[in-house]
Amino acid sequence: MSRVDIAELVGIRTRHPEAVAEAAVRRRRRPALLGDSGRLMIIAADHPARGALAVGDRPLAMANRLDLLERLCLALSRPGVDGVLATADILDDLLLLGALDDKVVMGSMNRGGLAGAAFELDDRFTGHRARDLERLGFDAGKLLLRIDYDDPASLDTLDAAARAVDEMAERRLPVFIEPFICHRTDGRLRNDLGAEAVTLSIAIASGLAGTSAYSWLKVPVTDDPDDMRAVLETSTLPAVLLGGEIGDDQDGTYEKWRGALQLPTVQGLVVGRSLLYPVDGDVAGAVDTAVGLL
Repeated sequence: MSRVDIAELVGIRTRHPEAVAEAAVRRRRRPALLGDSGRLMIIAADHPARGALAVGDRPLAMANRLDLLERLCLALSRPGVDGVLATADILDDLLLLGALDDKVVMGSMNRGGLAGAAFELDDRFTGHRARDLERLGFDAGKLLLRIDYDDPASLDTLDAAARAVDEMAERRLPVFIEPFICHRTDGRLRNDLGAEAVTLSIAIASGLAGTSAYSWLKVPVTDDPDDMRAVLETSTLPAVLLGGEIGDDQDGTYEKWRGALQLPTVQGLVVGRSLLYPVDGDVAGAVDTAVGLL
């Protein structure tokens, strides 16, 4: 893994905070969201800002920023990786490390619905704003849209999400919408990955705001992968598959992704913890395997 000098990063942040904006100006941008392959492979690392630090049975796996940055730099260096999805603190570090040239940089917009909080579904936009992404020359934004029909806070999140989509479209910036129908079970919020629920979430997300011209979907593979064709026929918006945690059946998960990637609306993968913290510790190997699925 490439080594990151955390003392150097802290020193720059302490003495020269303008270096972040300067690095953003210097960053070499790729000409289009999709590269030569016509597919997207994005590494996700926006979990910490929501207080979601666990990977498998390690509750604080993502808490060590130096370790996370080294894993990200390694993943971004692998052939076929197009870019990264993260919050401002992580993207600022990656800018200072010079790791974002020729990469798709996707800012995470709403992180207010902290994992496990009573207010989790009042998911406010406490991350990147559309104007921040424009100012920094980033390429896209991402928002999470969780809807619980029994929780009135979902309406506020819907409204805020729609306005964010409008603001991104005004700047001609793509926005990736990650929708879920969810429910509380024993006080814990759980996403419904059944075909009907995912279909419903896609229909709702596709209709947000005054235009869908710059909207993409970021969707899970359903519990039964055979349902994915019908599920994705709900919308003509381009979609990427989200990874989530692979669990024990790594080969089975890869096969689910492989099958869904053949569908006409699916344009790529956005995967985080399962590639950055693979069970065998081989980040490069896990990333290369995911790229191979494309």
